[in-house]
Amino acid sequence: MKILVAITLVLTSLFSFSQEENKAQLLAARKANNFVYEGNELVKDEDFVSAEMEYRKAISEQSTTVAGAYNLGTTYFKSGHLDESLYRLEQATETASSKAEKHKAFHNIGNILMQNKKCKEAVEVYKNALRNNPADDETRYNLAVAKACAKQQEKEDDKNKDDKNDDQEKQDENKENQDNKENNKDENKEGEDKEDKKDNQDEGDQDKKDGEDKEDEEGKPKDEEKDKGKGDEDKKKEQEKPKPQPGQLSPQQIKNLLEAMNNQEQKVQEKMNAEKQKGVKVKTEKDW
Repeated sequence: MKILVAITLVLTSLFSFSQEENKAQLLAARKANNFVYEGNELVKDEDFVSAEMEYRKAISEQSTTVAGAYNLGTTYFKSGHLDESLYRLEQATETASSKAEKHKAFHNIGNILMQNKKCKEAVEVYKNALRNNPADDETRYNLAVAKACAKQQEKEDDKNKDDKNDDQEKQDENKENQDNKENNKDENKEGEDKEDKKDNQDEGDQDKKDGEDKEDEEGKPKDEEKDKGKGDEDKKKEQEKPKPQPGQLSPQQIKNLLEAMNNQEQKVQEKMNAEKQKGVKVKTEKDW
């Protein structure tokens, strides 16, 4: 009996708590709707700043309110704050419970993406909108426009990519040409250095050769060596001449003796000739 009473009390308490919670939720929803209504009226007067404040109040009262998030996102869209609008509309797609609410949110998200020139992303978003409402002709039209835009952007991207590749190829070619010029310049300089080095080496070899011509292995001039060699040769010849033996005349002495004898004989002959001609009268005057 006591257990039954306890269970009854617990159930009654839970029911009462549930009722109170439902009342609070209903009250929050009612307040949120009122704030949304006030915001909508301000939007009609194009007072977007005040409307934003009312929508924010609605979301604060009931975070799951689709109308508050959707209308706030739409307000941002109309005032040109596209990033804030995109955030709130995406929030609305997450909290929306009906296809109609999702369709509207996705449709407006597609419009924002198109304004941001994100055509490829807009195509997917419009498809999501049509999944929730296939009969909406406006969404279908926007999807066709988004597809054409995405195709055009893809062509431009390919062209820009090709142009970029061409520019890169030109840059690479120019760099290669520049490198070749530098290499040729270095090779020419290296060749000139080698040529200069060779010339210097040839001059050094020539100087060395001239020096070797002038000097012998002991560092003495070759001319002196030549003279010395000549003297040595004469000396050698002199040594090779037969030396006079004791008691014998040398060839030079014999030559000198013969010349002296010839001279003496010539003088005697001249004297004899002179004596033969003494009786002959010598003319002292010239005939006329």
